[in-house]
Amino acid sequence: MLPAERDLAEQYGVAVNTVRRAVRNLRDQGLVITVPVKGAFVRAEQPPTDDTPEASPTAD
Repeated sequence: MLPAERDLAEQYGVAVNTVRRAVRNLRDQGLVITVPVKGAFVRAEQPPTDDTPEASPTAD
């Protein structure tokens, strides 16, 4: 679990909106998941990337 947005903002000396944007970027990349009211959590597994066989289209 990631610390609360306000705690991260205070720890790193940035605005809360900056932390929100950073967490949103991490979520968009599939690195974290967010659960309303519970917080943000680092994913246990890495999502497939474009160079993995599962994500690559098959050539026929």
